[in-house]
Amino acid sequence: MNTILSPTADPKKSLQNIAFDLPGRFPIARWAPIPLRLIVGFGFMEHGFAKLSKGPDAFVAILHALAVPAPHFTAWFTILTELLGALAILLGAFVSLVSLPMAALLLVAIVTVHLPYGFSSIKLIAVTATGAQFGPPGYECDLLYLACLAALVLGGSGPLAIDGLLRKNKRTLKHKARSDWSSS
Repeated sequence: MNTILSPTADPKKSLQNIAFDLPGRFPIARWAPIPLRLIVGFGFMEHGFAKLSKGPDAFVAILHALAVPAPHFTAWFTILTELLGALAILLGAFVSLVSLPMAALLLVAIVTVHLPYGFSSIKLIAVTATGAQFGPPGYECDLLYLACLAALVLGGSGPLAIDGLLRKNKRTLKHKARSDWSSS
């Protein structure tokens, strides 16, 4: 038997097996996309609702001050991308498709807003009687969101996802079509 601890085991092959066969070794690993979907979905939804609750015109004014082209269109595109993209991610629906505009928003936010403030998303300025005072956030959280989106696109949206149901139905229909074709 050629196990990882065996003196005759190929170390390169053993590392490949460990790295690329995690779901096979640990069945619970297939559930890993669920917390990613929850974090990204609720995070984006919170940002979209925050923009709506303050009124889209307030966000338009911010975009105008940042010299973003077409601030009205961009504001609504951003709000709808955050809300609809978040819902799709939470449901595990069309994850690869909705990740593109969501990633674009994050990259634009990094370049136009967060980059001057550095990496760290937490900048403690002072602690007063009213509590901690924080400075503007850096791009750390945006990178974490991008990493989560990349993991979902590359690794799949996991169980309890509409994408999985669509793939299953597509395979069933393909198999049914082949069997119908071969029986005639």
